[in-house]
Amino acid sequence: MISDEKLDRINELAKREKTTGLTPDEEDEQKNLRQEYLNNFRASFNQQIQTVTVMDEEGKEVTPKKLRDAKKKRRSH
Repeated sequence: MISDEKLDRINELAKREKTTGLTPDEEDEQKNLRQEYLNNFRASFNQQIQTVTVMDEEGKEVTPKKLRDAKKKRRSH
């Protein structure tokens, strides 16, 4: 998970980008922080989605094969 300090910095840079603009170093920092945020978000989302089991109205499991395979792969690690 990304730290609160980094989130604050992302927001600070976004605000400055809209008002006064960013230096080239700040643009690089913003790009790197945003990429780190997205990587963390994607990893968290993947972990969360792999806990999902899909059931139909009759109570039968209908979880898509791709998701079932990802769950099996995750358990084997």
